[in-house]
Amino acid sequence: MQLAQSLTHTRYKLTGETTEQDVLAAAEAILKCRLERQGSIGTPMDASDFLRMRLGALLHEEFHVLWLDNRHRILDCQKLFTGTVDGASVHPREVVRAALAINASAAILAHNHPSGMAEPSAADRMLTHELREALRLIGVRVLDHIVVGKECVSMADRGLI
Repeated sequence: MQLAQSLTHTRYKLTGETTEQDVLAAAEAILKCRLERQGSIGTPMDASDFLRMRLGALLHEEFHVLWLDNRHRILDCQKLFTGTVDGASVHPREVVRAALAINASAAILAHNHPSGMAEPSAADRMLTHELREALRLIGVRVLDHIVVGKECVSMADRGLI
């Protein structure tokens, strides 16, 4: 599959035999390009669209971090942990190690709920608190934790950060 973009219009043409996974990969690439062109994260919605494409269709949990510099420009989006249908083990030590390796100043945490229900659980809230405290010790601010299901829930919008 090739993704061809017209320079004069925002039109895309998928060529060759195209699977559902190809379409989702192309949509993720488009959203990633938009984020990179935008250069920074201004609102939870900016990150939610990208993360929904990246995590929304998975049948198992994954934990990702969108790393940002001190002006909230995107450094990288890393998948740090992979789990099962109902959970993923997240280790604060490894999250801190990843933050130091990329020299991040801020982070947006994200994980999916394969059930489709994006409501943050008590375990999600506790994990967010633990990661926020661990990252605070090395000068990295946690701006949000987005839970992806059929919709995205921003824990910052809910006052949980």
